[in-house]
Amino acid sequence: MISFLQEPPVDIDRDQAAQEAAKELSKSAYRESGGSLIEKALAKVMDWIRDLLDSLTGTSPNGHAGLAMLIGLLVLITVVVLWRAGVLRTSRKATSQAVFDTARPQSAAQYRSLAEREAASGEYALAIRSRFRACVAELTERTVLDERAGRTAYEVVADASRAAPVLREPLQPAALVFTEVVYGNRPGTPERYSVVVAADDAARTARVTV
Repeated sequence: MISFLQEPPVDIDRDQAAQEAAKELSKSAYRESGGSLIEKALAKVMDWIRDLLDSLTGTSPNGHAGLAMLIGLLVLITVVVLWRAGVLRTSRKATSQAVFDTARPQSAAQYRSLAEREAASGEYALAIRSRFRACVAELTERTVLDERAGRTAYEVVADASRAAPVLREPLQPAALVFTEVVYGNRPGTPERYSVVVAADDAARTARVTV
């Protein structure tokens, strides 16, 4: 028999349950997962939990129904927070996170030009995708990388760093930005785009021996 079924029932009143919920939601994982909008949303959820416990504990002397509902709500909140933070959105299979969605049809210069036009139009998410593709195409043209379909951004970092360790430092943050923006639905910003531009510049100018 599963061990937790043998544990004695937990007695908890409304105030204790609310305190436990507040303690759980005050952990750093929740504080770091978003800005003021998330904080306001969690505050509203806390108010709702307290109201719910008011009604549940009135019909359950030991507060067990309220505790069970509270646990379920905390699980739901955790899932929402992790989704908002991008943890769940970026956990897809690696095969779905390839840098190129087709066989690479353009040169590094063409991808770079496209990225500059997209950035000039304020389309930073698209610009990040195109500029990172320019970076990878550049590394392929310089024979730092071999031609291989389906390579992910993180595989680009690993493969390029083996051939040219100097490239790891600029490529690693760019790969993270690319994956979060293209596959994690994070917003593209000028700051994130500049990280990818730095990686592309390094791909063009770094002295490598292959």
